[in-house]
Amino acid sequence: MAHLIDAIEALRGSGTRVMIGLVGPPGVGKSTVAQALSVALGQQGATVAVVPMDGFHLANAELARLGLSSAKGRVDTFDGWGYAALLRRLRANTEPVVYAPIYDRGIEESVGSALPVRQDIEVVITEGNYLLLDDRPWTDAAAVLDQTWYLDLDDDLRRSRLIARHEQVGKAPEAARAWVESVDQPNAQVIAATRHRATRAIEVW
Repeated sequence: MAHLIDAIEALRGSGTRVMIGLVGPPGVGKSTVAQALSVALGQQGATVAVVPMDGFHLANAELARLGLSSAKGRVDTFDGWGYAALLRRLRANTEPVVYAPIYDRGIEESVGSALPVRQDIEVVITEGNYLLLDDRPWTDAAAVLDQTWYLDLDDDLRRSRLIARHEQVGKAPEAARAWVESVDQPNAQVIAATRHRATRAIEVW
């Protein structure tokens, strides 16, 4: 962790807002790493906001209308253009506060304007699956970041964490395993193919 903090501190030396993207397949621990970085940077006096891509999940009603409910989490089930627009606003940093959406796992829905990012925030950490895809709007999103870091984790451990996550929100064990294999794993393969575009790869715990 120390070397990651040092990398961000070096970027802070420029005097402008630092924006870091964390990328990796489902279950790799992006949220955990983002929060750990936020705490560590805060202890060093930095002001930090963690802005997840998950807030741009399409609403369940819209997924149903599009016939995509069974594919939730796939790249076409996100408002990628909205996410890229938000990151551009955060990079410009011309507004007193920018409100970002969050994803509430308790209700399995996005909640708009739930995360305030004030103008005095020095470091924005955003985490999402598809930041390194080589087409728009994802290239637009990545273009405003200072660096993108790809997170690596043992695949068996990652799958077991995913299954547990799905069970925690009410899926039966068999349904959780089936979702991981039929939805999460194909997504993971798409994401893994983008690893070479990252600024650096990081082994996580």
